Amino acid sequence: MNGIVLEGRRLGHSYGPTRVLDDVDVTIRAGEIVAVMGPSGSGKSTLLHLLAGLLKPDVGEVWLAGQRFDTLGERKRSERRLKELGFVFQFGDLVPELTVEENVELPLRLLGTRPAQARARAHEMLDRLGVVEHAAKRLSEVSGGQAQRAAVARALVHTPPVILADEPTGSLDTTTGELVLEAFVDAARDQGTAVVLVTHELRVASWAGRDILLRDGRVVGGSAAGDLTGASAGSVSA
Repeated sequence: MNGIVLEGRRLGHSYGPTRVLDDVDVTIRAGEIVAVMGPSGSGKSTLLHLLAGLLKPDVGEVWLAGQRFDTLGERKRSERRLKELGFVFQFGDLVPELTVEENVELPLRLLGTRPAQARARAHEMLDRLGVVEHAAKRLSEVSGGQAQRAAVARALVHTPPVILADEPTGSLDTTTGELVLEAFVDAARDQGTAVVLVTHELRVASWAGRDILLRDGRVVGGSAAGDLTGASAGSVSA
């Protein structure tokens, strides 16, 4: 069994009087793809933000690579997020003042990678996602789908141990969405990256090795862990 890279223990969180997560346990292992599913308002995105250290749980614990994560100060959490996590938010959240290429380079540059190496790696990832021809454009000059693929490239560019993706294919057509999902499967298989996908689409969840089902802030079901070894892209079933 692959080692645990990310874990939420008895997580609970409220927004004012509204309890959105209650006693949630999540364990994510290296090299697996996990789909987090549930109806709107079930707590999917809140869970992702807690695991990412963007929110602090009201109760419970978050562990990243065997170390307590949620109790760190903001600076330490930011440093660990940069090194160990990659993010794909529903609407990309790229920096509009930067070009597509500069956005993808950003994690590498912040980690101290030399500019030429960062540029070459960014081009590699943009090419894999089919948008390298838009590298020099600003976000106002590309479509929403192209920007979302750039956001995926940014999440993958520094080969983090964990990718957290919130509805990563929501703005993409089926063919382009499959290109993104193939990139996640490749990262899981080739680099041992763990991928956590928040989605409401069964088609997207079918690419995961297992799923976690949330309802009313609680885990109410899910499938057993899958094994990605030797699986072809798109063949990992939930």
